[in-house]
Amino acid sequence: MSRSFPAFALVLVAGTTLAQEPNLGELIEQIRRQEARIAELERRLNQTDNELEATVDYVETLSTEPEPQRRTTIGGYGELHYNNLDADDPANDVDQIDFHRFVLNVDHRFSDRIQFHSEIEIEHSLAGDGAPGEVELEQAFVNIQLKDSLTAKAGLFLLPVGILNETHEPPTFYGVERNDVENVIVPTTWWEAGGGFSGILDNGIGWDVAMHSGLAMPTTGGSAFRVRSGRQKVAKAFGDNWAYTARVRYAGITGLELGASYQYQSDPSQVPGDGLDSGELFSANLIFQQGDFRLKALYGTWHFDGVDVEAAGADEQDGWYVEPSYQLNPRWGVFARYEDVDGARAVDQFSQLEAGFNYWPDPDVVLKFDYRQRDLDLPSLTGRDFDGFDLGLGYRF
Repeated sequence: MSRSFPAFALVLVAGTTLAQEPNLGELIEQIRRQEARIAELERRLNQTDNELEATVDYVETLSTEPEPQRRTTIGGYGELHYNNLDADDPANDVDQIDFHRFVLNVDHRFSDRIQFHSEIEIEHSLAGDGAPGEVELEQAFVNIQLKDSLTAKAGLFLLPVGILNETHEPPTFYGVERNDVENVIVPTTWWEAGGGFSGILDNGIGWDVAMHSGLAMPTTGGSAFRVRSGRQKVAKAFGDNWAYTARVRYAGITGLELGASYQYQSDPSQVPGDGLDSGELFSANLIFQQGDFRLKALYGTWHFDGVDVEAAGADEQDGWYVEPSYQLNPRWGVFARYEDVDGARAVDQFSQLEAGFNYWPDPDVVLKFDYRQRDLDLPSLTGRDFDGFDLGLGYRF
């Protein structure tokens, strides 16, 4: 407020008063009243300026501080399957509908550098005594951004192996059921507890290393030396013998992604002197995209050391698959897959041909159909050979 305003007002009042020839006392009283009114106007104007400035500062604070409700996010996915498979021996037919899994993700961002990720799964709709399903904690880890190209994580996390183990939401892959190589050989979904580092180089090479809990494979019974049966799922898992995983990926050429991983198990059974001493997993994969055509391929092989595992003929377990697919348009895609699996159990030694389609009414919702034909390697198990079809509904949010 300009200080010349009160002086101008005094002159104006004085001139007006003198023109009316009032007495001196009235003139002084009138000037005092005008001064008091001017002072009150100045006070109100200053108060308004202060309130406006405080309001602007508060609005700026709201726009720069993250809202707490946006720091924690919820997502997930689910899939419903129908399998209709006719075996050579009708006793082995399959005709069932199953809500295979429902998964809930809860993530939290502590800061721009530190995030938490978790994944809770209900399998087969119902868990408990005598029920077919389980409730599982598949992920619960903290990820720390050390540099733009270097991160560290610790907790319970999915291992960096294969194609599906880290990315397995239904809309992202073809086929109602996941491929069998990444079931029998690479036991997707496979999580362990520990810590690791990940990095990306300027030439398109990414890498991961991790030290984590190991397998506890059975060495007797119907699942002897079966890798998938050795997942401890970090449920009071043995911590005596750790495992180590390393992966390298290359994506420096548009449309091409190559990956290779190596894992060492210091004692895959967690029991010393039981005939299963150590294990090594090597896997390699390829994803090639050219326009609407995509080709996926993966190979995985285990080598186990130990007298008993060698005597059982389970010291070498491997498998591979190749999967071409074509995206007809944003909603329709077709695929075919051939896979060959050689696991520890006789029922896990087979070749399989599969073909079908996916329909996406929304990018995050998929309807699936496929036809499968499986031939087991051992002639004595030909009654388990089958063909049939699968239907599926999947989504993520």
